[in-house]
Amino acid sequence: MRRSVENLVNRRFPEEAWNQWRGLLLKVGLLILLFLILLSQSFVVVAPGERAVIFSRLHGVLSFQLEEGIHFTWPFLWRPTIYDVKTATYTMSGTPHEGDVMGDDSLTALTSDGLMVWLDLSVRFHPDPELVWKLHREIGPHYIEKIVRPQARSKTRMVVAKYTVTDVYSGKRQQIVEELNQQLEESFARSHIILDEVLLRNVRFSPAFQAAIERKQVALQEAKKMDFVLEQARKEKERRIIEAQGEAEAIRLKAEALRRNPQLVQYEYVKGLPSAPQTVITDGKTILSLGELFGTGGGK
Repeated sequence: MRRSVENLVNRRFPEEAWNQWRGLLLKVGLLILLFLILLSQSFVVVAPGERAVIFSRLHGVLSFQLEEGIHFTWPFLWRPTIYDVKTATYTMSGTPHEGDVMGDDSLTALTSDGLMVWLDLSVRFHPDPELVWKLHREIGPHYIEKIVRPQARSKTRMVVAKYTVTDVYSGKRQQIVEELNQQLEESFARSHIILDEVLLRNVRFSPAFQAAIERKQVALQEAKKMDFVLEQARKEKERRIIEAQGEAEAIRLKAEALRRNPQLVQYEYVKGLPSAPQTVITDGKTILSLGELFGTGGGK
């Protein structure tokens, strides 16, 4: 019975027919796979805050960029490159694991008076969303290593070289940051990168200068203390002068009053007597006690 069935199948589906079906199924499978590959290569998804630049194998970099969303592309002819156009921060710091480069990546610069300073710097930037295709054509996706880092270091050294170490330490640090922002903004714009801001995070000086600054701060504190003491002495002197001038003026006025009215002396004397007087003035010149006036005074 089994042999009869096998004979029947072999008569209806000979081995050559089976091979043809297997070949056909394999071809269909390959076509479906190729179609799926082509379909996956035909669309590009641009996420929020991104742009896609197209390189055409026939025409090179196309002069536009794809906005956010899903876009059709020609498979195997167009090759998209995604760019992040959100604000990024590149940090150069002397503190390990804080900057974009491991270890001490602080920026060294010479001031106009020849002293070395170490600066920790952060640069905030983003590619120009409307000119990403130009950035890709002229510089490429490694624009941070080619433009951002070297330009930030070069411009910072050029700006710091215009100022003395004292300017960097105190009064003109904000002016230095503003000038650095202006210089980098112009430099980045030529490379189709928009500068958001430059942050001067920290400035370190040589040990010798730092010690001199500390000595200066101590001297300033001592000078302020001495200024306070001198100011107090000056105020005390002025007080005494004013007081003496007041007393002299009072004496002058009293002398003037005595010159006009000699009896003022007797008035002042009586004014100074106690509330139960023991003396009286008789004729304006003689002063008698009450005992002498009433005969009760002491005698021999």
